[in-house]
Amino acid sequence: MTESAGSPDQGSAAPDPQYADRAYRSVPGIISGVMLLAVAAWLIIDAVISGTGRTPWIALAAAPVFVFPVIAYTLRPVVYANERRLLVRNPLRTVEAPWAKVEGLRAGYSVELFAGGHKYQVWAVPVSLRQRKRANRQATRAAAAGDPVISGGHPRSTGGRNANPLAGRAARAGDPDPTRAWSDQVVDSLQELAERNAARPDAGGEVAVRWCWWIIAPTLVGLVALVALIVAG
Repeated sequence: MTESAGSPDQGSAAPDPQYADRAYRSVPGIISGVMLLAVAAWLIIDAVISGTGRTPWIALAAAPVFVFPVIAYTLRPVVYANERRLLVRNPLRTVEAPWAKVEGLRAGYSVELFAGGHKYQVWAVPVSLRQRKRANRQATRAAAAGDPVISGGHPRSTGGRNANPLAGRAARAGDPDPTRAWSDQVVDSLQELAERNAARPDAGGEVAVRWCWWIIAPTLVGLVALVALIVAG
């Protein structure tokens, strides 16, 4: 967190503190991406060193065709949120939406952002139906035990002697809620930020969408080179 204030001699009020972006991304996606890249590196290096004829060249041409999409779909997706805007980094595009333009977020079979009259997928926050079912079972068991009171999917402690410690931890800011799937918690957190900051004077502007050419261009170049080598026989 960085904070700046006006000079005391000037008698000006201190501006609001500026906080670092919140980041949301899929840890399993990162792990799978690193593993795929490691396997690809081993196979490509082996083909270049041990291959004969045109095999090394085909391996080199195939490298960007495989490596850059893996980076795009596993390591690149992330969501950044601060007091001014929501930035969604998808595999091939980056969507920057000021909070005033965010109409809502929804977690169904995937997480969707509605902003500026358009709908965008949020790749960085995958929806796991298995995780959601497990969270629902946890919520059902907690409700049957009489520990938390479930209201609209959010547990609140009854304050009694047998209050569920998991529900108590989840009530504190920043702690996970075991009775709700991670994707649902992220969507609620982002929705809360949107509602809280939509009226800020610095949260206006238009939705900006940018293509990720450093992923697209080398993939296309590698694909053209690979096809040319294969066709050349």
